[in-house]
Amino acid sequence: MQSGTKIKPALSFLIIDRDKQFCTKMQNQLPAQFNDHCTVAIAMDIKLASSILRSEQFDVILVDVESLNLESLGGEKDKVESLISKICRLAGPALVIATNSCGSVSLTVDTMGAGAHDFVAKPLNIKNFEQRIIELGHRHGHDKSLTPIGSEIDKFTPRACLKDLIKLDGISAQVKDINTQIEQMAHSSSAVFITGESGTGKKMCAKSLHKKGLRANAPFIAINCSAIPHELMESEIFGVVQGAYTGADKDRRGATEMAEGGVLFLDEIGELSLEVQAKLLGFLQTGAISRVGETLCRPLDVRVICATSKPPTQLIAARKLREDLFYHLHVLNIHMPPLRQRSVDILPLANEFLRRYSLEENKHFLKFSSEAQDIIVTREWFGNVEELQNLIHKIVVMFDGSEVNSQMIRNIDDGGFSSNNEPAMQPFLHMPIEPMWRQEQKIIETAIACHNGNISLAAAALEISPSTIYRKRQSWENQAGTTARMKFAKSG
Repeated sequence: MQSGTKIKPALSFLIIDRDKQFCTKMQNQLPAQFNDHCTVAIAMDIKLASSILRSEQFDVILVDVESLNLESLGGEKDKVESLISKICRLAGPALVIATNSCGSVSLTVDTMGAGAHDFVAKPLNIKNFEQRIIELGHRHGHDKSLTPIGSEIDKFTPRACLKDLIKLDGISAQVKDINTQIEQMAHSSSAVFITGESGTGKKMCAKSLHKKGLRANAPFIAINCSAIPHELMESEIFGVVQGAYTGADKDRRGATEMAEGGVLFLDEIGELSLEVQAKLLGFLQTGAISRVGETLCRPLDVRVICATSKPPTQLIAARKLREDLFYHLHVLNIHMPPLRQRSVDILPLANEFLRRYSLEENKHFLKFSSEAQDIIVTREWFGNVEELQNLIHKIVVMFDGSEVNSQMIRNIDDGGFSSNNEPAMQPFLHMPIEPMWRQEQKIIETAIACHNGNISLAAAALEISPSTIYRKRQSWENQAGTTARMKFAKSG
């Protein structure tokens, strides 16, 4: 690490929400995630928020749409859009982000049409929220930088760059080969298509291509195509002009323009609508885009990198990916192998995550016991590097000591913890255990119900692809049919 590492700027937040528990949570989590000196103001209603905004300026305003639904101004119930518009007028240069636990796509469109910069679903993942604020800060050109200052992405980020992993002892030939590919491709401006299961490090690979190339000092703009409703995707990528639709009271640049001179990374490219794919194809063919609502062509110099966790041929066969777009994007390609196929990487990664998180959490872990190492190496890691990273992070947070032992891992897996690192009590030991698919079904269906049947928002809240939900539903139907036939056969 270079000496004199710069820190993130002290940001100011305003939370407009009637939920006291959520507000308290944000007051605790935001300073911990961004900077100890950042400020968090709370307004339980629109009147107080208006009063605060008339006397103070903020960098980020997070407003709960459900709370606005209950508001009443001037003796009449105002529409959410008008209240969002009011907040945006008072907000000045601040980023206005709407949120809700049970919103619909139409409500999302309405809030952004009224001037909100983004919509995020509750419950908030604080790290994803930080990344989203960074991306929005880049996109909307705020005077006050919302990103960490200096050459490092973050002081202790475990996702810094592939070159950090290459330095580790015992790294696999697959990762070394990927690094060689990155070195060869970095200085090109050709499109890159990255494939690999979720959690294998596709975004990290894209960042490495950017960091090692000639565009390193230009923007890296990332869009998760599975986390944004289709209705908003075109304006999100290509921008919008004033008057294009109700509430579009100013011109707004899209991700493509924000990436001028740099890299646009489109994760889960198969989640783009075919209409937006057609417009993206046009950009790749001509090097120019048009914002939503305009006929003017804007020439841009942008390198496009895309990624998908599904086989491209499968997406094409399912008509979720245009074949002509695929060939324009698949000029260069990199495949990220799953962690279970490169087991030699597991312990070096685990040790590195242990070192970094111990520093971050002010703990004193130094190593894994031999039994803990056996558990880590033999696990299948279907969530890949992200699953390994999350496990190590939880262990460091929940336990103390100099050595990670096998019981700590089992306690994390079981969801139980005890102060002396002994097995937690199991009060539900004798309860019937449902099959994994049934438990997974309950989690997903609960999320869908919470979002009024909107699968896109439910998927965003669960941090999975909407297509994953559709695939799971088909699998559940098949499983239920098999179970019913088995019961019928037994009864006969």
